[in-house]
Amino acid sequence: MNGLTAEAAAQLQEGINLVLSRWAALRMAVDNEWGGRDSLQKSQQLGHHLFHLLTQSKGDGSIEEIAEKMMVMHEECLEGNFDTIKRLKETNTPSVSYIRQPGSNDEEDSEDDAGDDALKEESEMEVDALDHEPGLNQREAMADEPSEKEAPEVVDGWTVVSNRRNKGILD
Repeated sequence: MNGLTAEAAAQLQEGINLVLSRWAALRMAVDNEWGGRDSLQKSQQLGHHLFHLLTQSKGDGSIEEIAEKMMVMHEECLEGNFDTIKRLKETNTPSVSYIRQPGSNDEEDSEDDAGDDALKEESEMEVDALDHEPGLNQREAMADEPSEKEAPEVVDGWTVVSNRRNKGILD
């Protein structure tokens, strides 16, 4: 837990909750249910997420870097200076790659693996459905599905991906 003792972690969690409970804008949002009926739960989740962010960080300095950039942008916007934001719009987002360490047993990895298993099962079910479809072979059935090359690309470099569930064969 990032070097915190159990007592220190409990104190940090309590401190975060106290700071958030004294934040007037958040209190008004909860009291008036601006976040919907579960506004209180959302505010509590905010405290939990902040605690997790501070205690489960890998310590690569990125949290501090992002926080500083956000504060600088806020100050610049107050001054009417939008140059930093314009530069961000004009630059390409650097690609990020993640290489899984062999023998890695992170909590996040196990959650991701569970999602991968569900996706794999869903994919297998789709293939099974194609195999059992009378009068169609797999190549004909797949011809209706758009390839990655056909997916429209948005101006900022992102590619729109449709929901896999909607790619079934229509009657």
